[in-house]
Amino acid sequence: MARKPSLSIEKLTELPAQKLAQLVLDEAERNAGFRRQVKAALAAKSGPEGIAKLIDRRLSGLERAKSFIEWDKARAFRGDLQSLIDTIEAELAPAAPDMAMDRFIRFIATHERVFERVDDSSGHVQDVYYLAIISAGKLAAQLSTSEAALLPDKIMARLGETTHGYLADLTKATAPHLPQSTLARWDAELDAAIAQRKIEEAKISTDRWHYSMTSQWSEMRQTLAEARGDMDLMIALESAKKPHMQDVQGMAVRLLTAGRADEALEWVRKPGSRVKGQDDALSPSRVQIEASILEALDDKSAAQALRWQCFENRLSADILRDYLKNLPDFDDIEAETRALQYGLSHQVPELALRFYLDWPRLDLAAQVILQHHAHWDGGLWHSLPKTAETLEHEHPAAATILYRALLDDILKAARSKAYGHGARYVGKLALLAEAADPFLPEGVMAHEDYMAELRKNHGRKSGFWGRVG
Repeated sequence: MARKPSLSIEKLTELPAQKLAQLVLDEAERNAGFRRQVKAALAAKSGPEGIAKLIDRRLSGLERAKSFIEWDKARAFRGDLQSLIDTIEAELAPAAPDMAMDRFIRFIATHERVFERVDDSSGHVQDVYYLAIISAGKLAAQLSTSEAALLPDKIMARLGETTHGYLADLTKATAPHLPQSTLARWDAELDAAIAQRKIEEAKISTDRWHYSMTSQWSEMRQTLAEARGDMDLMIALESAKKPHMQDVQGMAVRLLTAGRADEALEWVRKPGSRVKGQDDALSPSRVQIEASILEALDDKSAAQALRWQCFENRLSADILRDYLKNLPDFDDIEAETRALQYGLSHQVPELALRFYLDWPRLDLAAQVILQHHAHWDGGLWHSLPKTAETLEHEHPAAATILYRALLDDILKAARSKAYGHGARYVGKLALLAEAADPFLPEGVMAHEDYMAELRKNHGRKSGFWGRVG
């Protein structure tokens, strides 16, 4: 069979210019996004002013447009937005970074109007704006000192009162590349603006909640403080927040990195924001930070005790790996054996199952499933099918328990839209039956008996049985 020729710049340059031009023209007629890229490349031949003029026309269109974008046109619209920031980055930025930065800021400022026109429940349009922010951050590093000094004013002029959060995001992207004097001036201006806004808001007599820009401006001040290396200001701004709003883990990491381990320990042990239904004090992410801080304070035994306590509570594979890694040679083998055995008696079977899948020890994962064969919730359709597929070849009895739980849930709730999945589970059970039946726990029916019971209880669901081969 003949090998298809691969495309490369070298091979394409071998084609006659007229042939290449015709190919480009043909594709431009079929593809609107590509046509705009070609026009941008042609405009760039006349210098940055030419490409900037073309970009400005497209930005003006975005700023003026009001019509709602129907769902079937949303993908093409997203492609148009992506093409626009690609043009700014690829065509204008290399020739005139300051002009490109102005267009990036102007584009990002269109987000509020755009979000009013499109249903972006998928987040795809938001992604384009985040990509523009990332590109703007990279471009900030290419600005001259005088151009960088003007950046805060340009950002605040376009985005200073926007509520979506992109103002703070753009600040994070650009602040590390700004001169220290510019950062100090921007911080002072934000501090003054916050004070003035609070005075104005205090005069408003209302019991209704209203959004205040001061929280976003305060977040920006923390970003600027971090870029300036002013840890004391960061701490002061974070401490001013309500306790449940404080990023205690983030502050602890920053303080540890700055060599202020004692203060880091105080922060990581604050209550902070909590995960619903969980003890934040033993969350794996928090424990990893606190253990690192304890080691920096030369208290390795306390760090290890905390890791083991967290493992016992959460059965976190990552925490166990950290615990074993910090044990003396050969002690880790005994500790791993003890940990694997401990998981089998844990009071939350779901945590035990996830731990053994993550470790991985599929034999012990199967053992947990069989031990708690009546426990599994077939409504967990986002995780149980994948687990069952992982186990079905080597542990068919455990996979059978999960497939039955999924099937029972579908039929008991008469979820007709899921009957196709249910029929597939019946097929899986039939294939696994011979290998699974001898190893099913006591009290669990063999395959034929289970299917007979299924027909007895759900025989009238013809929509389901019609799908079963």
